[in-house]
Amino acid sequence: MTTGGRAVVTGGAGFLGSHLCARLLADGYEVVCLDNFVTGGAHNVAHLLPSERFRLVRADVTDYVHVAGPVDAVLHFASPASPVDYLRLPIETLKVGSTGTLHALGLAREKGARFLLASTSESYGDPQIHPQPETYWGHVNPVGPRGVYDEAKRFAEALTMAYRRTHGVDTAIARIFNTFGPGMRPDDGRAIPTFIWQALTGAPLTVAGDGSQTRSVCYVDDLVEGLVRLLRSDLAGPVNIGNPHELSVRALAEQIRELCGADVDITYVPRPEDDPTVRQPDITLARTALGWQPEVPLREGLLRTIDWFRGRLPARTTDVSGC
Repeated sequence: MTTGGRAVVTGGAGFLGSHLCARLLADGYEVVCLDNFVTGGAHNVAHLLPSERFRLVRADVTDYVHVAGPVDAVLHFASPASPVDYLRLPIETLKVGSTGTLHALGLAREKGARFLLASTSESYGDPQIHPQPETYWGHVNPVGPRGVYDEAKRFAEALTMAYRRTHGVDTAIARIFNTFGPGMRPDDGRAIPTFIWQALTGAPLTVAGDGSQTRSVCYVDDLVEGLVRLLRSDLAGPVNIGNPHELSVRALAEQIRELCGADVDITYVPRPEDDPTVRQPDITLARTALGWQPEVPLREGLLRTIDWFRGRLPARTTDVSGC
C-alpha cells in the first residue's frame, strides 16, 4: 500500500490508536476514527480535530460498522488493553474481539481494503518458549481471569485468517508487545504509567510479586513505525512488533525511580493470577520482511514519557518528588 488513501481506525481514540491516527494523518491519509470511549477519550485526538482529513465518530463496533465512501485500510485497534480495563470489562472485551472483529473485517471485505488486526503478545500467554517467535502457539489459560483478553485476541486472529482464506480479504496480523509513551492513563494499571505516576506523586512504587518477571517494552513511535510498515506491505503475519530488550519489572521500577529523582520506596504486592513470567519478542521476521527494528533507547523513551506525565500533575503535587 502506498502513502495516502483513506483509513478507518477502530479504537482510534485510545493510547495506541491515537498515535496511529496522528501518524497516518502525517503520512497523507484521510482518517476516520471510530471509538465508543469506554477506555479511550476524545481528548486523545483533540489535537487532530482541526485537520480536514480527520473525522472522529462515536461508535461501538460490536453493534455495527458503517463508513460511507471508499476505504483503503481498516485498522482494528478497538479493545480494552490493560488488565485493569479488561478485568473490569470482561464481556465487552470478548465482544469486541469477536463481534467487533467480525464487523471490522466485514467493512474491509465490502470496501476491498487492507485489514490490520492489532493482536497481542498475550496470545503467547505464560510462554514456555523464550523468546517468543510467531510460530509458537502459546500457553494460555482460557478459563483464568486474563483469558477474556488472551482468547478474544486469539479468536480475532483465527477470524482474520478465516476471512483471508474464505473471502480473499487482504489481511495482516500484528502481535504487539508491551508499548509505552505519552498519552497513557495514570490509572492504566500497566507497569510504566503506574511507576511513573507513583514516583512523580511521591508514592511507593508497587511491584507485583518479587519483580523478577520480565517484560520487553517498546516506545510508541517505534511501535507505530512497525505497524505502518506492516500495513503497507503484503505480509499476512502474524508479525511480532516489539522491542526485544528484556528487563525485570523490578529493574524497570528502579530505573523509573532514578530517572524521576524520586526518594520513594519500592513495595511488593501480590502477583496477579496467570501473570506471565517472561516476555520477549523474536523480531526476526519484522527485521527481515519489513526492515524494521526499534530505534528509541529505553532511557530516552522513559524520559519523554516522564516529561509528559509531569506536565499533567496536579499543582499540589508538582514539587513532591523533586522531578
